[in-house]
Amino acid sequence: MFGPLKKVARALHVVTPEERELHYLNTAGDRVELEYRQREIDRGLFRRPPYGL
Repeated sequence: MFGPLKKVARALHVVTPEERELHYLNTAGDRVELEYRQREIDRGLFRRPPYGL
């Protein structure tokens, strides 16, 4: 009954910066890359407005 509603809600979901950061960290291959990515996030890599704004 709620299956179609769930599909619509999932299709309209906007990815938050926190979700993007978590996905970026989870795809790190090793500890060194993870630490590098954490430093990028700390510098605000995912918090910047898109280009052109």
